Amino acid sequence: MARLISEKFSRWENECYDRWNRLKNAEEEINRYFIGEYGIGDELDPYVADKDVTVRKADLAREIRSLISYAVGCIFGRYSLDCDGLCYAGGEWESGKYRTVIPVTDNIITIPDLTSRIIDFVEKVYGSETLDENLQFIANALGGGQPAEVIEKYLLKEFFPDHCKIYHKRPIYWMFDSGRKCHFKALCYMHRWNSGIPSLLREKHVLPHIAELQELSAKTADELKTAIPSDKPRLKRHMTKLSGQCEELSAFAQRLAAHSEDIDLDDGVKVNYAKFEDVLEKISR
Repeated sequence: MARLISEKFSRWENECYDRWNRLKNAEEEINRYFIGEYGIGDELDPYVADKDVTVRKADLAREIRSLISYAVGCIFGRYSLDCDGLCYAGGEWESGKYRTVIPVTDNIITIPDLTSRIIDFVEKVYGSETLDENLQFIANALGGGQPAEVIEKYLLKEFFPDHCKIYHKRPIYWMFDSGRKCHFKALCYMHRWNSGIPSLLREKHVLPHIAELQELSAKTADELKTAIPSDKPRLKRHMTKLSGQCEELSAFAQRLAAHSEDIDLDDGVKVNYAKFEDVLEKISR
């Protein structure tokens, strides 16, 4: 049996509309009762505007963002497809709770890797036979385009602001951010924090990426030596861009090296996040 996100959303949309419509009718019936009981027809209109109904209709973009957020939660172990409710928010880690989606072991994942894991999540939940259709449905809900590119763009630019909004500027998924030139970003889960995470991010991901950029810069420099005149401006611009990215990432690596603090969950998100604000994405005010 095909498992399509579009079909599941359609059922959810109908369920939400039925619930919304029942509530709207009930609120209007209450208004009619009071109008009839107290003779206040001149003061009260029995009809309720759609925007004033107190439950929401389904919204495709919002639901797809929620699906991605849930997938991120499963990837970090906050949730599990194999048990109900919240699985981990501190305390003792129980690996037996996770069989379908195994959480990332070191609690740090770059955005390209997270994109791949979300695609794997969709395949495991909905099946390989509908993967392409489901990914395109997700991409279309986020604005359209090639699914992997659209999902990665959303994770880079919109996921963290959306997350901060939902959690009232107290994020539990923390976004490391190198800066505007390189846009190197990685995510971790606050409740699985340990003092070695900044060092791990630096050694496992940042320094190798700097080496890749330096190698690419050297290759571009070699191309520049033998390039025809019309190609030289483009190659020079590329070298300037690579140089800026290397400088930014190197500075980011130095800031990461200065951090080896642990956190106390009892202090709350605001206090703990502030300790690492020079390496984390800014929370919008």
